[in-house]
Amino acid sequence: MNTLVDGDQEYTESVLSPALRELYGGDLRFRTTVDRPYVIGNFVSTLDGVVSYKIEGRSGGSTISGSDDADRFVMGLLRASVDAVMVGSGTVHDAGLKHLWIPEFIYPEAKDLYAQYRTTLLRKPAHPLIVIVSGSGRLDLDGAIFRTPEVRVVIITTESGQDELGKKGANRLGSVQVRALEAVDGSIDPEAMLHLLFSDFGVRALLHEGGPTLFGQFLESALVDELFMTLAPQIAGRLPQTTRPGLAEGMEFLPDTAPWFQLLSVKQKADHLYLRYRATSKR
Repeated sequence: MNTLVDGDQEYTESVLSPALRELYGGDLRFRTTVDRPYVIGNFVSTLDGVVSYKIEGRSGGSTISGSDDADRFVMGLLRASVDAVMVGSGTVHDAGLKHLWIPEFIYPEAKDLYAQYRTTLLRKPAHPLIVIVSGSGRLDLDGAIFRTPEVRVVIITTESGQDELGKKGANRLGSVQVRALEAVDGSIDPEAMLHLLFSDFGVRALLHEGGPTLFGQFLESALVDELFMTLAPQIAGRLPQTTRPGLAEGMEFLPDTAPWFQLLSVKQKADHLYLRYRATSKR
């Protein structure tokens, strides 16, 4: 990857191993927050702002990125950098039953590099905690993510969702915990989710991989600290009768309340751009 704008010049000490720095085109560091996890979003988008085609079997990010190697590498690197990875139930469905939200699943070519970085340099457990948000509890528990003993999973749901998951046998899955939080109008408060992860699971850095509705709720609550965005060189288009979501769905901002972000870095490989932003108070 070629680095066009470098956002980590404010730090003097390196975190990444030399091999990872070469692949990434620089170093990678994150700030921390005092009373909640530091939230990092990661998405891939078309030039016209579509993050999913919402077509059965082709709704995942790989359809947008074209299974771009560098995009997969960055996703794996971000997963290796954090304590937990959060996804919504729609993202779980779109990814399919085989998906594991761990670094080497998305980019196996760097498995050993990720493992050394995560366990030796960052001194974190072998895999991040996987956080799945499902208010209804309607999840297919036959998915690999629920049946891989070495990968810990917490499902954040509502009381009714907890009952639904109990009927499906979630309590018999040794690597899975179910936690119920209060829901308002069917939605779980993002701040309550972060408090749970911070206090009960020791999460200090959280990677948010969507989907757009869940991510929009975090944006609306001003709980997104950084955003990594891969810009893929394709245009998806939209029709009034189709659903092709953008980065944030189910909410909207006014000009006086829209969140702003500061550009930290720009990387490029072939025709893709890899952008990194940090939230700012600028309005």
